[in-house]
Amino acid sequence: MDRLHLNIAVCPEELRPGLAEIQREYAHRFDPSERAPVLEFVPEPSRVAGLAVTKDARKVTIRYGRKTDAFRALGRVLGECHSGLRPGEYAETPQLDCLGVMADVSRNGVLLPEAARAFMCRLALMGYNSLILYAEDTYEVPGEPFFGYLRGRYTRDEMKAMDDYADALGIEMFPCIQTLAHLAQILQWPAYHTQRDTADILLAEDEATYRLVEKMIAAASAPFRSKRIHIGMDEAHGIGTGEFRRRFGEKNPFDILNDHLARVQTICRNLGLKPMIWSDMYFRLGSKTHDYYDRKTVIPPEVVARIPKGVDLVYWDYYHLEQDFYEEWIDRHRALGSEPVMAGGVWTWNHLWAALPFSLAATKACLDACKRKQLRQVFMTLWGDDGMECDVFSALPGLQFCAEHAYAETVIDTLVKENFRGSCDANYDTWLKAAELDTMPGVKDQGPSTANVSKWLLWQDPLLGLLDPQVADPSALAAHYAALSETLFRAADTTSGDRRLIFPASLARVLASKCVLRGQIADAYRAGDRKRLRSMLAHELPFLRQAVDDLWVQHRQLWLSLYKPFGLEVIECRYGGLRTRLESFANRLQGYVDGTVKSIPELETKLEKIYAGDFRWLHLSYHQVKTPSVIK
Repeated sequence: MDRLHLNIAVCPEELRPGLAEIQREYAHRFDPSERAPVLEFVPEPSRVAGLAVTKDARKVTIRYGRKTDAFRALGRVLGECHSGLRPGEYAETPQLDCLGVMADVSRNGVLLPEAARAFMCRLALMGYNSLILYAEDTYEVPGEPFFGYLRGRYTRDEMKAMDDYADALGIEMFPCIQTLAHLAQILQWPAYHTQRDTADILLAEDEATYRLVEKMIAAASAPFRSKRIHIGMDEAHGIGTGEFRRRFGEKNPFDILNDHLARVQTICRNLGLKPMIWSDMYFRLGSKTHDYYDRKTVIPPEVVARIPKGVDLVYWDYYHLEQDFYEEWIDRHRALGSEPVMAGGVWTWNHLWAALPFSLAATKACLDACKRKQLRQVFMTLWGDDGMECDVFSALPGLQFCAEHAYAETVIDTLVKENFRGSCDANYDTWLKAAELDTMPGVKDQGPSTANVSKWLLWQDPLLGLLDPQVADPSALAAHYAALSETLFRAADTTSGDRRLIFPASLARVLASKCVLRGQIADAYRAGDRKRLRSMLAHELPFLRQAVDDLWVQHRQLWLSLYKPFGLEVIECRYGGLRTRLESFANRLQGYVDGTVKSIPELETKLEKIYAGDFRWLHLSYHQVKTPSVIK
């Protein structure tokens, strides 16, 4: 039997709203009749946290300490149902008090409330109990019409409704905003120029700034039950060097940071809020190279003494694969006088599908360190840098892997896969397979990588071929993408969750053609083979153009199912540029074979390899690949 019978009426009252939402999301996985095994939930007040499951042919009993443990247990049982419910029993004790996700809703992709609800259902079934929305400007601030202007900002009612939904699933929801840097989106508008130190940093020590910050904090926090708020303050590079210096003169950046934090903390205290900030600026200002992870960094004792008490420091690290590094930095944070919060990451940023192999390796090192150091609060970030081209749901395998770490001392691979089936109704291995969009066949010792091959191959100019020399064997790469596309299209018909694989399958189909076509055309052009060029004009180029159009349509449909329409213009401008350049390429090539165009200089230019060294770390943004000209 691959379905469960859940009688909501006999469930504890605290679980009924959440269970009803899970049933609505996964109606096909529950049986309204009593032929299926009956699911029973039993709260155990003596069990502070954790779960115990007992199963036989007719009944599944879940005993739980917290709501989040009950939903985690349901996710496990649903995973078992796929291959047949096995009689027996097991128990889990959480290794963390807080297991959360931070979703970026600031880099064009503002999650639709209905998409956020679907995402939360999956998180609840994994065992997450916290969701943070990272919103630089994409929330409504009364009296500030340019806040999130034309960017899909959330209304207060939307945020409150999401918080209600999260609460039903045992998830604490709270905002992460910015109260110092990363505010270029609002500071671009003339209405805020008087509050600007530099292009993306607020003017500290200015009273108008603090009036604005108070309005921001009040508006961002009001819709949520939680009294926690993340107030940002990371990456304030150049703090005090713009309008601040002109108005107030030279001042030690440490002092500017601490004084500003103290003012903002007072605002939070007056609103009954408990703030947290990113910790990197303290470490950067203590480093001669301004590096967050500089082992030679020195934070002066007098600066440490002035860090406002009652503000949690969040240590973010998505990069290291060595457990000992995380342990060292946890100790360094504790030396600042408080217990840190850990922020890892699943690499959705600057990718079209999450970089899962690297994310899993970094997560393992991070969570092993947290458990060894008995750090009790962890959340995973899902950033959207460079336009949020990624399907944020592609991060779910990485989040499942993290959840398994959070509920066990040792992670069992087969259990990760089974539980992913339970929480997401999808195939874990195939979703990891889709991450091969960013691997390069034949590269020795490739290992876990943050490279975004699929992105730069897609967006590089089709006529200039700027990055073609980075590819040692284009034919092998084309074969890799062709096989991957076929595999993913076939897998997309397996379960409801696997339908998401259509997008990476469509991308692989484009890349299988695009990664070789320019080189093949250039070879025929240099050989004067007009017959071959006519053939490619009739077949290969039209195929690629149609494949790009299909991908564009797929991406647009995906976007509108995930995000508010604002921000789609960024993605469509990229597709528009690619489609126009493909049309121009075909037009000029047609003129050449017809004799009306004497030459195509771009095909005559010798291409140079730009990036030397280890391919694994070739992680590029759109503006770096669309043209060799420095025009953003």
